[in-house]
Amino acid sequence: MTEGVFSVRQGSVGRGLFTRMHIAQGARVIEYTGVRIPTPVADTLKTRYFFDLENGWTIDGSSPENLARFVNHSCEPNCEAAIENDRIFFYALRDIEPDEEITIDYGSEYFDEFIRQDGCECVICRATV
Repeated sequence: MTEGVFSVRQGSVGRGLFTRMHIAQGARVIEYTGVRIPTPVADTLKTRYFFDLENGWTIDGSSPENLARFVNHSCEPNCEAAIENDRIFFYALRDIEPDEEITIDYGSEYFDEFIRQDGCECVICRATV
């Protein structure tokens, strides 16, 4: 898919990434792009736009060209991340409708470090409060 099928606007938490078209279950939605840096270096930086490749490298996704950095966390996401040859792709877990926010589960480590303290604000969790 190309960037023309997405919009960035107020999402479930801050700015979010929304699709402008139907995305079928199993489809590749977007690639998380950026500079590869050693994970120990990433651990010293102040940005949250990192994606760990689990091989000693991390993708610094803070670049404005990386629209995937606007994909917010959800406890019931509509996408999942897959690492393929040191590249990160998000795939649709179910059909995603036009104007729907793209979400993934950020995982327990990120959740514990950045989300748990203030409480999860994803659409699912806010509905149960």
